[in-house]
Amino acid sequence: MNGNFSYSNPTKLYFGDKALDFLNTELPKYGKRIMLSYGGGSIKKNGIYDEVIKILKANDKEIFEDSGVMPNPTSEKLIEGCKIARENNVDFILAVGGGSVCDYAKGVSVAAWYDGDPWEKYYLNMEEPKAGDKIIPVGSVLTMVGTGSEMNGGSVITNHAQKLKIGHVFGEEVFPKF
Repeated sequence: MNGNFSYSNPTKLYFGDKALDFLNTELPKYGKRIMLSYGGGSIKKNGIYDEVIKILKANDKEIFEDSGVMPNPTSEKLIEGCKIARENNVDFILAVGGGSVCDYAKGVSVAAWYDGDPWEKYYLNMEEPKAGDKIIPVGSVLTMVGTGSEMNGGSVITNHAQKLKIGHVFGEEVFPKF
């Protein structure tokens, strides 16, 4: 291989049958108000939802559910999630699902406290959060692998009205914490 390089990734990864137990270690590092984002309900069918809720409650977290994150999350859903996060002053977003849920959660984390159109600012114009902008930390519990969204700052959002699907790779401050 030509050249030298350095690689760093701030996301902490947990693997194995007891991987959900890590939530008991990680959750105390963040605030009390948790936005739980997930998709169409497979996490309820496979039992992960009940396990996560049990752990959140055991850690005395206040839970604000944000369900219905679809594959290829839309700009409309992003605005809905931003409203939930802002109105409930969430301290942390826990994305439970696959890559689309992670992408969506990262988009909400950046855009929740922005008063304008997040689609225009962060996706069409590719603006970066400014120093001092509030970014809500994100964590993920993966139920499906393949996108790598759990380990990067990327967020892909779709706008059907404009017939556009745009990915924005934000900096390390948007990477999931775990």
